[in-house]
Amino acid sequence: MTTSTLRRRSVPAAAVLALALALSACGGSNEEEAGGGDSALSGDVLSDGSSTVAPLTSAAAEFFAEEEPGVNVSVATSGTGGGFEVFCQGTTDVSNASRPISDEEIAICEENGVEYTELTVARDALTVVTSAENDFITCLTTEQLATLWGPEAEGTITTWDQIDPSFPAEPIELYGPGTDSGTFDYFTDEINGDEGVSRTDYNASEDDNVIVQGVSGSPNALGYFGFTYFEENADSLKAIEVDSGDGCVAPSAETVQDGSYTPLGRPLFIYVNDASYSEKPGVAAFVDFYAQNDSDIAEAAQYIPLNDEQRGELESAVGSIS
Repeated sequence: MTTSTLRRRSVPAAAVLALALALSACGGSNEEEAGGGDSALSGDVLSDGSSTVAPLTSAAAEFFAEEEPGVNVSVATSGTGGGFEVFCQGTTDVSNASRPISDEEIAICEENGVEYTELTVARDALTVVTSAENDFITCLTTEQLATLWGPEAEGTITTWDQIDPSFPAEPIELYGPGTDSGTFDYFTDEINGDEGVSRTDYNASEDDNVIVQGVSGSPNALGYFGFTYFEENADSLKAIEVDSGDGCVAPSAETVQDGSYTPLGRPLFIYVNDASYSEKPGVAAFVDFYAQNDSDIAEAAQYIPLNDEQRGELESAVGSIS
């Protein structure tokens, strides 16, 4: 398994300043306890997992460093499955995930005595994209997506006119996440009807930036990943509307929250090792900070924030960690 450290643009300085001012206005309890602004905490917080969730956790880490510079939060991206593999061995403190933990992964955690808490930290629109130069695809039905990505398409669905007779007879170029990705699991489950079942003759990568580069480089290419990666590359990509039976709906914060962007609107998670939270003050402080400032972090990192009810559930879940 290869684990790569996340490479992504930093959260804008204005966003960091805005959150710092907000925290200061709320009292800055950590600084008061430390005395004169000196950090009271040190140590490492190790996280790994989803490349979709990694930018969100990375933003949380950047904000957290303003309060606790002595705590080093690392964010690696081996995919949701790869993240759970090391998490259930007790290697990491936090696992970033774009799907819920599977029954098999739960069993491995149990075998290794790793108890954990699941936290929903944001919402996402899994986004189907083409190059901005593509001039023939605006909307695809879920049936057309299944025709494109189903295992029976391998070697048989090769040109765009096979998807829609109005499309040109140009070769289809597909890019998508690798099999360790929670995005891959979610997409195949919702579109192909069976998690992990997909055609394999596509360009696969656990690095969403590689998918961005591939899709943007050809007007005949199509791929999928989290909404934030589309927003960051909207000048070179086009988001495709999805029709699941009630008409074409574009991915957005509004359509995810109102439930109309279906079935590709989804929750995003972090999983916290309960022992790390109880035994490592830096881990507990980071997780608490993440939850308390979740909306500001999500907005700054260009994710879809939780609504009030979801935020209350997050705070309750953090309070239950023992």
